[in-house]
Amino acid sequence: MRLFFIVFILVYLSMHGVVFWGIHPLLKGHPALPTLAWIWMGAMILAPISIRFLEREGWQLTARGLAWVGFSWMGILFLAFSAFALLGGWELLVRLLRLVMPLFPSFSLHGAVSATVILLGVLAASFYGFHEATDLRVERIRITSGKIPPGSRGLTIAQVSDLHLGLIHREEALAPITARLRELNPDMVVATGDIVDAQIDHLEDLSSLWRNIDPPLGKFAVTGNHEYYAGLRQALDYLKNSGFTVVHNRVEIVTDVLAVAGIDDPVGRPPVDETDILNVPLNGRFTVLLKHRPRFNKKASGLFDLQLSGHAHRGQIFPFNFFTALEYPMQDGLYQLPAGAFLYASRGTGTWGPPMRIGSPPEITLFEIVPIGD
Repeated sequence: MRLFFIVFILVYLSMHGVVFWGIHPLLKGHPALPTLAWIWMGAMILAPISIRFLEREGWQLTARGLAWVGFSWMGILFLAFSAFALLGGWELLVRLLRLVMPLFPSFSLHGAVSATVILLGVLAASFYGFHEATDLRVERIRITSGKIPPGSRGLTIAQVSDLHLGLIHREEALAPITARLRELNPDMVVATGDIVDAQIDHLEDLSSLWRNIDPPLGKFAVTGNHEYYAGLRQALDYLKNSGFTVVHNRVEIVTDVLAVAGIDDPVGRPPVDETDILNVPLNGRFTVLLKHRPRFNKKASGLFDLQLSGHAHRGQIFPFNFFTALEYPMQDGLYQLPAGAFLYASRGTGTWGPPMRIGSPPEITLFEIVPIGD
């Protein structure tokens, strides 16, 4: 964890440096603006660490206020960094061409006008991002299976993922989600990890919202990496108090036609091979595999029917989705797997870090599993 923070600070510092370079034409000539800009940036670079310190010391209100400011700034900064990095790439290309061809014209775009245009664009995109983060969608997926008895009405399964309940997301974020779940009235609800985030001593009251949802086939959950960051014991207590059955590296027989398997997130521990978990007699049951990260283990081919995952958020803020796709190519929606199985990667139901989304609206996914021919 210490190494993660060191790397994070270095990367975050570098991003601020690029943005400072981009806006410098607007600051130069004023005796105080460059210094004030770096004071603000320095405070924001240290904000994530300050938030955790304040939270541990019990300064919940102060920590929450700083979290809203610091993580909102993180999203704004990422958008500005993306734009100014492109501008910097253009400037570097022009300089390289002039080194090779001294007569090549200097098409420099770095200046006060470009900085102003970029900042106005970032401001507009940020306002939209805060709106999109609250624009909860219901994605409906229909899957036919020979394991569902002919003539039956099938099964409905609602998936939520990556809510990141904590300092920023509390009742005002969870209440609309649970209300929508009650409207959908699924047979079963599953949560595919990162339901909580950071320290969660203050989230006990949110369990009552979950307990108002009582689907006939139950609620099931697996751990994500943030359950470990929050403290595994208290995260599990929260999920259990909320009425979830946490499926730890095992298979849960739900009905004569349905089984649920769960794999713990591998953060901080050796990964579990799901073939060892799934290689049990299931007697033809439709098997749902809950696995936080959207990776397919080829050795498990044929041992499950539908893998439900989250984690990548489809990047959450464009253009970060291009980077997450490098690690998780199957990060957005439904994918066909060998042996007639499927993998579905949720965009997530909440947000991590910046409370904004661009090009990746939050979702509840409703799966309708029906017999072949329906």
